[in-house]
Amino acid sequence: MTLSSFGDKFTRKTGILELMEDLAEAAAFPADASGGPLCMLGGGNPARIPEVERVWRSRMGALLADEAGFGRLVGAYDSADGMSAFRSSLASLFKKEYGWEVGPENVCVTNGSQIAVWYLLNLLSGPDAKGRRRRILFPLMPEYVGYADQAVHEDVFVSCKPRIELSGDFHFKYYADLEGAEAVLRSEPIGGILVSRPTNPSGNVLTDAEVARLAALAARYDVPLITDNAYGLPFPGIVFTEAAPYWDPSIVLSMSLSKIGLPSTRTGIIVARKEIIAALSATNAIASLATGTIGQAIAEPLIASGEILDLSRNAVKPYYLAKRDKALSLMRSLFAGMPIRVHQSEGAIFMWLWFDGLPIDSRELYRRLKARSVMVLSGDYFSFGSFADGTSCSAWDHPRRCIRINYSSPDDQVERGLSIIAEEARKAYGEKPR
Repeated sequence: MTLSSFGDKFTRKTGILELMEDLAEAAAFPADASGGPLCMLGGGNPARIPEVERVWRSRMGALLADEAGFGRLVGAYDSADGMSAFRSSLASLFKKEYGWEVGPENVCVTNGSQIAVWYLLNLLSGPDAKGRRRRILFPLMPEYVGYADQAVHEDVFVSCKPRIELSGDFHFKYYADLEGAEAVLRSEPIGGILVSRPTNPSGNVLTDAEVARLAALAARYDVPLITDNAYGLPFPGIVFTEAAPYWDPSIVLSMSLSKIGLPSTRTGIIVARKEIIAALSATNAIASLATGTIGQAIAEPLIASGEILDLSRNAVKPYYLAKRDKALSLMRSLFAGMPIRVHQSEGAIFMWLWFDGLPIDSRELYRRLKARSVMVLSGDYFSFGSFADGTSCSAWDHPRRCIRINYSSPDDQVERGLSIIAEEARKAYGEKPR
């Protein structure tokens, strides 16, 4: 079979494919050679929080008990922009809680937020009608591995290298180069700006002031600021620092029901001005015909009542905060004496570990850990595209000394996985540089 250039691009080995293959492979990894269990620290699957699962089970029961409603739920296509009641309830919640001037016409539902960003990136990047090549600007790098291969056109991602600031003897933090971002906007055609908040993989949370400044830049240069809010505010609310939900007409806010406990329903949410919603709906109709309704039907009453905010504040956030604190405490003990730093964990469900001066790269560390049934993600996948000076982000050494772990797995898996990471790191630090 001869594939097109599109086929070649989207069938090659990628970071997001490796992530999903690891998830699928997990079932076939019952133990390592010493009889230890699999430690799944690599994917983005959320934790199963009993209090949250009880709510979703109750909602499923109510849907099953409604015979007529159940028939409509599973027996008919919905529209390409989502259930009317769901979109109306979301708009009402945002208007009531935050004063956002939005209605149902400002909301589009897609089959997961990943596909929504796929649509947006390809609507906004590549050659335009005037023959200009428009690019997507990332004000902060490293960024989510799932973005790296989403653009149909090549060489459309440009980013700014962050300032790295050390904190104490154990932490570090990335700071976005907003001056550099403005310089890129001045110097070349940009179709959109993209940030995640909290940032996947690092757990960095852009401050309210940083978001406001980026939104002002987006408005000034007439490009949308796509804010990927999969872990953020107002729900699921996995944010551990001072931050507020933010939207204005220059922003395309991407949300999801995945991290509040419904990942398999594939329910993505976009909040944007009307012309962007219309473009997304048209694209969704061509690509997906309609949106899945199960997740929307499960969550809609909680959105209408505002209970989804209470669930986020009182169940989801405290659960992950306790998990984070426990993981950090373990790391401090296990990594003592090694030049390993952890990015300030301000949100999301990940830890971003920097093995400063490690003689092997993160891809080799990934292989060694996988051989011991510890799944992580190699940091090099999170650095892609090119920097503003034209150098390749993949040539940046720093991410090749980093790994991402997911601390939402059961405590025994996290503890054992971190112990093995520490063992393999100590071995590697004793090797000669390659």
